[in-house]
Amino acid sequence: MKLYFAIFLCFGLINKVLGQVKSPNSLTNDHISIQFKSDGKSWSVSKILVKKDGKWTEGLTPSGEYTMLYSETKPSDEPTETFEKITGGKFPEDNYHYQERQWKESITDVPLNKAGQVFSFLPTNLLIKKNELEFTKETEVATVKATWTLDPNYPTDVQVTMRLIPKKKGYFSLATPTLASVEANQMSWASVPGYFQGNFIQKNFALAYAYGHGIPDRPVVYRERCATTLSPLVSTKTGITLSVIPEPGLARDPWAKDKITQTDWQLGLSHMNRKAQLSPTLYYPVLGEPKSELNAGEEITYSFRYSLIAGDWFQAIKHAANDIYKFHETLSLRQSKQALTDRIEKMHHYLTDPKTSLWNIEEFEGKQIGAQSYLGGVVGSNKDAMKNADYGAMWMLANATNDPDLKEKVLPPALNFKLVQQETDKGFFNGAIEGQYYLAKSKKFVEEWGEVVEPIAVTYYVLLDMGNMLLFEPDNAELKEKLRLGADKLLSWQNANGSWAVAYDRKTEQELFKDIKDNRPTFYGMIVAYRLLKDEKYLKAAQKGADWFIKNSVETGAFLGVCGDARYAPDFATGQSAQALLDLYDFTKNKKYQDAAVTCAKIYTASVYTHPIANREVKLVNGNSKEDWEISQTGLSFEHGGIFGSATRLGPIQLASHAGLFIRMYQLTGEQIFADMARSAAIGRDAFVDSKTSVASYYWQAMNKGAGPYPHHAWWQIGWITDYLLSEVALRSNGKITFPGGFVAPKVGPHQTYGFEAGVVYGDKAKLVILEGFATANKPAIDVITAKSTSKNSIYVVLLNNSPTQTKFGLDLDSSKIGDSKQIASIESLENNQTTKIDQITIEPFGLKSLEIKLR
Repeated sequence: MKLYFAIFLCFGLINKVLGQVKSPNSLTNDHISIQFKSDGKSWSVSKILVKKDGKWTEGLTPSGEYTMLYSETKPSDEPTETFEKITGGKFPEDNYHYQERQWKESITDVPLNKAGQVFSFLPTNLLIKKNELEFTKETEVATVKATWTLDPNYPTDVQVTMRLIPKKKGYFSLATPTLASVEANQMSWASVPGYFQGNFIQKNFALAYAYGHGIPDRPVVYRERCATTLSPLVSTKTGITLSVIPEPGLARDPWAKDKITQTDWQLGLSHMNRKAQLSPTLYYPVLGEPKSELNAGEEITYSFRYSLIAGDWFQAIKHAANDIYKFHETLSLRQSKQALTDRIEKMHHYLTDPKTSLWNIEEFEGKQIGAQSYLGGVVGSNKDAMKNADYGAMWMLANATNDPDLKEKVLPPALNFKLVQQETDKGFFNGAIEGQYYLAKSKKFVEEWGEVVEPIAVTYYVLLDMGNMLLFEPDNAELKEKLRLGADKLLSWQNANGSWAVAYDRKTEQELFKDIKDNRPTFYGMIVAYRLLKDEKYLKAAQKGADWFIKNSVETGAFLGVCGDARYAPDFATGQSAQALLDLYDFTKNKKYQDAAVTCAKIYTASVYTHPIANREVKLVNGNSKEDWEISQTGLSFEHGGIFGSATRLGPIQLASHAGLFIRMYQLTGEQIFADMARSAAIGRDAFVDSKTSVASYYWQAMNKGAGPYPHHAWWQIGWITDYLLSEVALRSNGKITFPGGFVAPKVGPHQTYGFEAGVVYGDKAKLVILEGFATANKPAIDVITAKSTSKNSIYVVLLNNSPTQTKFGLDLDSSKIGDSKQIASIESLENNQTTKIDQITIEPFGLKSLEIKLR
């Protein structure tokens, strides 16, 4: 008997040390333990333990405090504060009128979390039920009840249901209780995905709130419209991540039924509680918004979950996206009505028709220059702005199709446009560009948003554009000297610490935007220069710039955008930075660049929407019936998000430049979410494609209106689609079919250029070709890619099943499309080297088959 008692006592002591004694007033399983205590008056959380590496770990400061906001009247929608740049002066300046409305609505008392009467309390009553705890508190304005229970499906989660029963009429907002907080010096990362991420507290409000350059030191409340994954989170230096995830359906649906509801505000998200303690928090309803106005007795209920993960912020985001919001699962809904390769062929016709593509030829400095009309906002424009978008895609399409219209009528004037765009007057700006846009009526080049010259514009519009052309025309001496001129200018502007200025004033030559750092991939220009000019000084400069960027951006979560009209709000340049770092790794084989690229790509997943859950509900879209998944935002990234970005009102974009990068990242890391995000962005987006031109709209809210004022976007679309498809080919063929990648496209993201050099198909060199009508699949899920052998009379046909389901299809081959004298001798499968039939082919989900068409 003494032996049994001793054993029992021993195990009891061990469990007590581990915090594992299961008392009635605790929620404990094999992963987490939340223990409550009473002081005789109220209940609080006394201890929180998370099992990490087999051991129970603390690191969170327990609380259990509740917060309710109340107002008898609707809070004002006028700001009561103004803010300044860290260098002094009004923020933002008056000329940023696109941001004026967004900034104004973001600094009223509700989003600044100053509105309402605050009721902070601990619950006074606890009712212990089977597998759940119910806490209650009576306040003078409402009764509040909260039911807590462990989630049987996800053992790191605690599900909570909140009830608020008003005692009087007014506006109410009930915050999620503060389970725990984290001291600033114990925080390793904090994020409201889509708005900011970082590892330090930023005291300057404009930098933190508008740019995410550090964590806001105020408990601001964010709207769900730019929250990409609904999971505010804080990670500790002990390796624990606490996140709060709302029940699906709580946040607004951007197209609820028959019209856009993008700007509705139902759910508030914050990284802090009202007392400015680091503690992820939700607010529902949002004070002053329609659902917050309640009569006495008009009860509201909502549910959410705490997630306590022994891991980092990326694990927490994946959990919220995939487990709770079914992002991976809903990929199975996606089915294309038009093949992506068919879209490329149709856009080819669109771009060779001057009327549809708005192609213009102008005389400038004795040269015929060509570009497309740009009808968006440009300072000084009188609807006469012209621009070329993706020179790599232009040269790729011309060479892959061998189209004389492109080669003779488009490329030469486009090349001239680039040559005269560069500043060649000796002086401070020698080698830079005069401006992205040409104004035909005033016959001058200008920048997007004022008389500024940006170092990154040298990277984009000199080095990248010229670099991609030089990949196709390596013997173009004039182009190479222009590139060298730009490279030397960029090198001369590099600071001693490796960084660059954001911009210079064209008139005074003084540095501008000193309130923000150039947290952008400006160093990529040096990579281009090194690859083409073979001078070590450029590689050293690239490494120096990348080292600064890693320390000041990747490690801190602070990034800057490249759209001047948005005052450089963080944007798709973050994804582009990941590819820049990957390219630098290719040249140096220094793993720190590859690791930084992966981290950067992971951060960019927070620029991709994972909510609301896509489904088959039928909705009315501009008079047409569409299933919800067809118009879903999930899987799409934004141009720029946060407080300032276009996504606040226009939603995400269809220009999925990151898709190819994310496939490469999946191949590198095995992280499934990269592949899911790439495929979700690329596949089944027909609701946004203009049926007449096959050009997708840019912003989500435009649905299928086509290019609109941005005809040059068709080039970017050809570019990113090609990059995505060829990345999938390399992945699915296990590296047996590859094509060398060039440089990324300027501005819009990380998609690369192809077609300048032969690839390899099962050991045989082959040139990428587009042979419209030669090989046609009878199912739109099948994308057909063709390559011509350089060593024998064969054409390779690569078939991609871009569908989450098995696809059976027939393939039609028309040899007349490749010349009257060509005839098909045999068709062999490259996977097994056997003759194969093409009338009934089966490819597994996201699979590949490849054929060799032997000609005679």
